[in-house]
Amino acid sequence: MSDANDKLAAALFSEVFMTDQLARLMVSHALPKGMQISHFSVLNHLSYIGEERSPAQLAATFHVTRGAMTNTLAKLEWAGHVHIRPDWDDARRKFVSISPSGRAARDAAMVAFMPVIADVVRSIGSERVRSMLPVLRELRARLEEAS
Repeated sequence: MSDANDKLAAALFSEVFMTDQLARLMVSHALPKGMQISHFSVLNHLSYIGEERSPAQLAATFHVTRGAMTNTLAKLEWAGHVHIRPDWDDARRKFVSISPSGRAARDAAMVAFMPVIADVVRSIGSERVRSMLPVLRELRARLEEAS
């Protein structure tokens, strides 16, 4: 790899890391009190797919440990945002689904932070953002392949 490519790679990942940190900060400040990004992410995913998932499947989806996902799910269950039930065929496994309260919490979070991120997109310009998406998706796909 050439020195120019090394510098380009370093600049790209520096921007990606800083963008991730700033985006998470912006969203976390806009989320309803007590909700963390990890909580919203799980609720959003369950809402989007519309199906139950096992804690192991969720951990794999979010690239976190099973322990981290168990902790997040315990907090969501305590808040009444998810239902966790045993697998009727294998009592060692569990399945997670979003509750009506979880859908309402997810929707409230979207209402809270969507104006903030929509303003960022407006300030950059819809066409420029649209043109970035294929590159970001390819970057994500390559990183998923590598992990």
